[in-house]
Amino acid sequence: MQLIAAPGVTLMLALTLAASVHAEAGNPAPEQRFEAHVPIRAITQGPKSHWFAYYDKDQFNVSDRYVLGMEVGFDDRTNTPDDVIVLGMVDVEDGDKWIPFAESSAWCWQQGCMLQWLPGSKSEVIYNIRTDEGYKSVIQDVFSGAKRTLPKPIYAVSPTGKLAVGVNFARVGQTRPGYGYYGIADPNADVLAPRDDGLYVMDLETGEWKLLFTQHDVAGFGMERPTDAGKHWFNHLLWNTDGTRFVFLHRWHRTPTSSSGWFTRMLTAGPDGSGLHVVADHELVSHFIWKNARQILAWSREPENKNHFHLYTDQTDTVEVVGEGILKQDGHCTYSPDREWVLTDTYPSRERMQALMLFRPSDSKLVMLGKFYLAPTQKGEIRCDLHARWSRSGKYVCIDSMHLGDQRQLYLLDVGDIIGAG
Repeated sequence: MQLIAAPGVTLMLALTLAASVHAEAGNPAPEQRFEAHVPIRAITQGPKSHWFAYYDKDQFNVSDRYVLGMEVGFDDRTNTPDDVIVLGMVDVEDGDKWIPFAESSAWCWQQGCMLQWLPGSKSEVIYNIRTDEGYKSVIQDVFSGAKRTLPKPIYAVSPTGKLAVGVNFARVGQTRPGYGYYGIADPNADVLAPRDDGLYVMDLETGEWKLLFTQHDVAGFGMERPTDAGKHWFNHLLWNTDGTRFVFLHRWHRTPTSSSGWFTRMLTAGPDGSGLHVVADHELVSHFIWKNARQILAWSREPENKNHFHLYTDQTDTVEVVGEGILKQDGHCTYSPDREWVLTDTYPSRERMQALMLFRPSDSKLVMLGKFYLAPTQKGEIRCDLHARWSRSGKYVCIDSMHLGDQRQLYLLDVGDIIGAG
């Protein structure tokens, strides 16, 4: 096992901190809780927990100096409507200083409050909040503090920074705990496929928004709507690289009375709702990422080769396997800024180790970056996935991890020598 410490943060210090944490029965010794093959350092620390959540949003600012994160005082339970998180950023060029700038009560463990840098801006971020009037979103300058509130929450922001798509987060919170919000009731909670609720697009400059598709619309698109199915909802929205299309998952529970187990389809559309297209519809689609404006990499099921990473070409029937025999597990996948490498992770193994790796499709080269322990108590919606995110330059990768103890913290890995980013 190779353990490498980054300059300024010694491995001995990391292990000393880990040793001071109360270990649960069955946990490995601190020095056995991770292995790293590249320089790594914690950029946040206790007594509070810090994390960023999902893997498909810009956590680093344009210069890679400021790294966004969220702070909370517990790690061991489902959040309630009364739990408020602190939003902040780490200055990695000033001793990893934590700089708080806002709060939110609209959040979940797996995707936070959708905090991210606003595309095209050097100083503005966007995130969701809960108000007496409902869920909304805020665009804020992290340096001046200036902010403006938009009438709807956002799920994904266009790379142009002009548009966002969103869904009913109360419905997601009910159908997929850990991915939606708590505190506001879904008015269609008892309706399996509502005709007046669904996926909307919002102008981030004017705040104007319109409903593009309802659950009822999509449930009947491209297939006969299953009459014995349970509740329908939308999840995991993401724009392509030039803002001309977005992708989303259409999910529904297997029966009207079930609250677990679902079928999934992946669809795409234009910003105005035109060109709705079913990309994958063989019951399972999990994590995905756009490679470019037309191709989507996704862990999914296809009849010919079962579950693999597949590369789909939007609005066609073209699909190919990626990493066959090498990438054997579902993971949170993203492309490096130069689109040459795929960064992905795994869920915990039998030994409760989460692997982090780089894969180069051009020559099938696999580079293991490290493995990180996750305690067996961390499961379900409160689990801490690595959710690895690239820096803008591609030199760094940031992960959420609890491998050194009972708190999730942000860790920075230097992968510049591997991918050739200076």
